Amino acid sequence: MTQDSSREAWLRDARSYLRHADPVMARLIDDRPDFDPRAWMTQLPPMDLFGALLFQVTGQQLSVPATRRTMARIQALFGGHLPSPAELLGVDPGQIRGAGLSWRKVGTLRDLAERLTDGRLDQDELSSLPDDQLMAELTTIPGIGPWTVQGALLTALQREDVVLPGDLALRKAVQAAYQLDHLPSQQDVLAIAEKWRPYRSLATSYLFSAAFEPAEAPPVTLPAPSHP
Repeated sequence: MTQDSSREAWLRDARSYLRHADPVMARLIDDRPDFDPRAWMTQLPPMDLFGALLFQVTGQQLSVPATRRTMARIQALFGGHLPSPAELLGVDPGQIRGAGLSWRKVGTLRDLAERLTDGRLDQDELSSLPDDQLMAELTTIPGIGPWTVQGALLTALQREDVVLPGDLALRKAVQAAYQLDHLPSQQDVLAIAEKWRPYRSLATSYLFSAAFEPAEAPPVTLPAPSHP
């Protein structure tokens, strides 16, 4: 079995599971028969785990357009690509600040980069850890919270059971899809998402698509997180 055929088989199983587990998800899936949950990733710059965490930290408390502008300035600062940990540490912190990041975010990224270059953390080892262990390792860094790590799990590592309850756009998508009379809290989103396990990443992608694109349209770029 090829990788593509294996992926298609996984998608069929995952869609079938979600369709039977949740009638709202069934409607979203049936409205989008050709939906590719990974298509939005082609709109992001190539990124490893460090790059994904840089992206997530940059997007904290920012709108999607502001995040895109800031990321573009960071890439321009490093010759058109996202920096490695060593490259980030090799420039004056004021240059990173000048790209549009707060001093707090600059400090968070430099702390992370230092741990990745001095041996306290290793990207390959981190990438091989289960979600909960990876979460425990990274959230010891000030400025990196659970939702920041969840975003990196989804974008860099393509983990299959990730939900982003701290993302305001996702909460609004849940409110619309489930016809709630209030904006759901993070705990509300997590409660609803329990029925999607172990395919919460796929369900999340459908909700973003439903919120930002009409049925049959290409999937939307995943918004940056609004909370650390």
